[in-house]
Amino acid sequence: MLDKAGIGAAALLLLIPVLFGIGVAAVVDSVLGGSPGTVDCTTPIADIPPEYCLLYRTAAPDCPGLDWTVLAAIGKIETDHGRLQAPGVTEGENFAGAAGPMQFLAPTFDSVTATHPLPPGGASPPSRYNPHDAIHAAAHYLCDSGARNGDLRAAIFAYNHADWYVDDVLDHAARYAHAAAASVGTGDCNAIQAPNAAAFAAINYACGQRGLPYVWGGNGPDNGHTGFDCSGLTTAAYAAAGITLPRTAQTQFNAGPRVPAGQSLLPGDLVFYGTPDHIHHVGLYLGGGLMINAPTFGQPVQIDAYRYTGDDYAGATRPAASTMVAASAPT
Repeated sequence: MLDKAGIGAAALLLLIPVLFGIGVAAVVDSVLGGSPGTVDCTTPIADIPPEYCLLYRTAAPDCPGLDWTVLAAIGKIETDHGRLQAPGVTEGENFAGAAGPMQFLAPTFDSVTATHPLPPGGASPPSRYNPHDAIHAAAHYLCDSGARNGDLRAAIFAYNHADWYVDDVLDHAARYAHAAAASVGTGDCNAIQAPNAAAFAAINYACGQRGLPYVWGGNGPDNGHTGFDCSGLTTAAYAAAGITLPRTAQTQFNAGPRVPAGQSLLPGDLVFYGTPDHIHHVGLYLGGGLMINAPTFGQPVQIDAYRYTGDDYAGATRPAASTMVAASAPT
């Protein structure tokens, strides 16, 4: 890393056996009662080996706000998650002196590990060839290089001084986030999974409204209407969870808090469509790549894929357990 051309992604090869010091059969935080961004690493996520998935997920919290998919993207580009058969992956160094699954230069790795003691589970002393040590060190290095302050591009650029590399990492991270989103939660109203009680209550309420008609300005049977519009459904769902949302899709989007781009969605997140200044639709994410929503005239409250060909997906929010100012105009 640091001023090198980078090995780059290679063709998929046989996984190189490595002792990780942590059980690969473990599930990283169950979705029910888990933390934002949790994923089940026993479920295949794109091309990431389960043992590496687990390490990326457990190392990311070393840097508050760093999503595990960024570490995964770097691991993919550098050595195909340790599978690349080339000098400097499991032994020796590449032409630039980099080594290990995250391609650290020895002075950089030694500096990071001297400043940030690594958690148990790796080598003693820490080794840049050990995946546990390398991935935790990468999280700390990114944090010190800008990720701690929210400047992710600067952090990735410090890892490898090339704009194409930054773009490539962010692109791979987005792909992993999209793949992971489909694996979080069941998407099944009969087997609801959610990260907290409020999200569970909101999903449970919305699922109970399936089949009701779309009514523009509709706030549902509890408020004297036969059905819902899109934001009426999400407002009522979170009201059932004790959380007051603004009434329109636009004001709900504005209220946030936003789910950072590239971070995995969780059941209970609100997903929006349009442009930031003209949001025209909102749904409630269920997991498994699905949402429940009141689509439009002539279509009842139903479950749909949250991403589809030609959509104008604008982003997501994760409502907090706090009271927000309600708006009155429907969408």
